[in-house]
Amino acid sequence: MTNAYTPEELMAVVISREVRNGETVATGLASAVPAAGCILAEQTHAPDATLIILGSRQYYPFPAGSSELHFMAQRGELDLFFLSPLQIDRAGSINLHLAGSYDEPALRLPGAYGSVLLYRVARRVILFRTEHTRRTFVEKVDFVTAAGVPPEGVAREGGPSVVVTTRALLAWDGDGKRWTLGAVQPGSTVIDIEENTGFPLVVPQPVPTTPLPTRQELRALRTRVREKLRRIYPGFAERCILPP
Repeated sequence: MTNAYTPEELMAVVISREVRNGETVATGLASAVPAAGCILAEQTHAPDATLIILGSRQYYPFPAGSSELHFMAQRGELDLFFLSPLQIDRAGSINLHLAGSYDEPALRLPGAYGSVLLYRVARRVILFRTEHTRRTFVEKVDFVTAAGVPPEGVAREGGPSVVVTTRALLAWDGDGKRWTLGAVQPGSTVIDIEENTGFPLVVPQPVPTTPLPTRQELRALRTRVREKLRRIYPGFAERCILPP
């Protein structure tokens, strides 16, 4: 068992530590990294978490599609959800629609589907990106798919909690309506993170550093979790999760 790890393994470990025992946690499509992190949490410190992983037979309890997940969230029964936007801005708003102008976009994406609802009603939302650059972290998103800050007088159950990238963990300050540098990932620096973020971050002193993945976490990830991931994201399990 090697102590070296891939960037995706690091992110999966960081995400797993955010999952609390007993929570109901869901991931959407094309969400291999949080799926790995959620299964890792289930296999280690959160055995009583209820996992809902779209695209999985084992971890998807609804027979009729994804509408039941949205109904569950509207009833206040979804504790944690994950989103990977094209852009995230300093106000916590996310963009899942397009890059550039609305009329002539440089890139058009599938859009929100149920993300607007889930960003609002899930108790916590963890954003994740394998890329941490100024293309992702912008002063203002090109298109507001879902707002980070609700209008004055509008109640909101959830919203952004943290962003997990290969460089950093950013924590959302709901009172200050801003992002704080929650932790520096191994191999990164505060300067590196600030240079690759398109808006100012609140930087605490001292800045926490993410603890390295433990041998126990990597062993579970590369054995039990990897085997389960092969049934959901076979390509990801082979490319991004190292063999034991």
